Amino acid sequence: MRFHELNLAGAHLVELEPYRDERGFNARTWCADEFAAQGLTSRMVQSNVIFNHARGTLRGLHFQRPPYAESKLFRVTRGAIHDVIVDLRPESPTYLRWEAVELRAGEPRMLFVPERFGQAFLTLEDATEVTYQVSAPYTAEAGDGIRYDDPALGIEWPEEVRVISEKDAGWPPFDPATAGIEPAPVAR
Repeated sequence: MRFHELNLAGAHLVELEPYRDERGFNARTWCADEFAAQGLTSRMVQSNVIFNHARGTLRGLHFQRPPYAESKLFRVTRGAIHDVIVDLRPESPTYLRWEAVELRAGEPRMLFVPERFGQAFLTLEDATEVTYQVSAPYTAEAGDGIRYDDPALGIEWPEEVRVISEKDAGWPPFDPATAGIEPAPVAR
């Protein structure tokens, strides 16, 4: 795997290094040692899959509040997405900045999202499937979100949102003071 840090501190685009032969290819999508060598989360505890029927489906912006914050590793296995991440760490030099990455099936790359980031994606094709791993189990009471079109963030989406859950459309206006994303604990 090759790791390319994005403009948001700690976020990475991860390129797979496929071994190809007459059958197709084989590539590693997870290696705790390689992630640890990059200073990234080296423990994933859960794998998930999301299927979306229609182009223009938006999911997010989701995050889990500490102490249940989670890192995520996203890969598209069918279709394509416009994936947006937002740095929600008040102590970070890239706090409240966002970045977008397009992920497509058949492209050997993944998106690593650090803890205490918001994440959302918009499907760019019908029948899009996304797989992702997380470093902490889902904890409903720690789950939170920000509206995809919140003016405090000014995220630019490449096309119209056509399908969105009532919950994702109804997040209140973002207020850093009440978002529940505290600075990282100081090591002792």
